[in-house]
Amino acid sequence: MAEQDFDKRHETVLTDLTDRVLTVTLNRPDRLNAFNPQVMADLLDVLDRADADDEVRVVIVTGAGRGFCAGADVSAGGGSFDHRKAGAWHRDTGGRVALRLYACAKPVIAAINGAAVGVGASMTLPMDIRLASTTAKFGFVFARRGIVPESAAGWFLPRAVGMQRAMEWVATGRVFGADEALAAGLVRSVHEPDELLPAAREIAREIVENTAPVSVALSRQMMWRMLGEPHPMTAHRLDSRIMSQIGGGPDPTEGIESFLAKRPPKFPGRVSTDMPEIYPWWREEEFRPLDEDLPDPR
Repeated sequence: MAEQDFDKRHETVLTDLTDRVLTVTLNRPDRLNAFNPQVMADLLDVLDRADADDEVRVVIVTGAGRGFCAGADVSAGGGSFDHRKAGAWHRDTGGRVALRLYACAKPVIAAINGAAVGVGASMTLPMDIRLASTTAKFGFVFARRGIVPESAAGWFLPRAVGMQRAMEWVATGRVFGADEALAAGLVRSVHEPDELLPAAREIAREIVENTAPVSVALSRQMMWRMLGEPHPMTAHRLDSRIMSQIGGGPDPTEGIESFLAKRPPKFPGRVSTDMPEIYPWWREEEFRPLDEDLPDPR
C-alpha cells in the first residue's frame, strides 16, 4: 500500500510509511491535537489499513506541534459530554480506538511528545511500548471534569501501573510529569524532545530487521489476551497448539537456518495470508448496553 493511500482520506492525522514503519501523527496542533469524532474515524481507518498491509511492520503514534493529545475537544462547552440522546447505546469514542488498538496485529509504539491528558493519556494504554519526551505531561483528569475514565482505562490502567497508583492518579485527576510516569512504569523511557522519535524508530527497526511478522502478531495477541486469564494453563494450552501448527513451517526453518549461518533472517510469512489455523482463537466481544432490554434506537 503506497503512502498516499494512507494520507488521502484523513483530515486529522498524517502518515508516513518508511522502512516498513508507519508513523501516525495526530495533526490538530492548533488544538493540541484534541480528540474528536473525526480523530476517532481517522485512527480507526489507519489502523485497519495498517493491519491489512504487509508492508507495515510497526506503527508509531505521535503528535504534531507541542502536544500529543490534550484530551477531548470540549469546544462545545458544558454539553460536550452530553450523550443522553443515544442513551445506553452511546459508545465512548476513545474506547472504540482503545479496543481497535487492543486488536491490532502490528505492534504499536507511542512517542508521547507533549501533553497527554484525558483520552490523550488513556488511548496510549493499549499501545505496546510508550516513550515520552522530557516535556510530556500526563493526566487522567476525568474526575476533575465530572466524568469517569474512558477508553476502557478502568481495565488497562491498573494492569499497566497497579491499582494503587492508578487509583491515585484517577481520584486526584492531577497532571504529572514524565519522570513520575517512568517511575510508575507508565512509560518505558524518557528522552530529550529531538531524541524521542529516533528512539521509537530504533525499537521499530529492531523489530523490522530481526523478527518474523507472524510471530510478532501472534505474540502480541497472546500476551494481551492472557491478561484476564486466571491460570497459566490457558497460556500453555494456547502456545502448545500454536507451536504444533507453525513449528514445522517456513518461518521457524528460516529462523534457525539464518541463526546457524550467522546471517540476517528473511522470513517469508505474511500476516495477511499465513496466520495459523487457530488464529483468531478468541470470540470477539460485541458492544451491548448494560441493560440489554433497551431497544436499539439506530
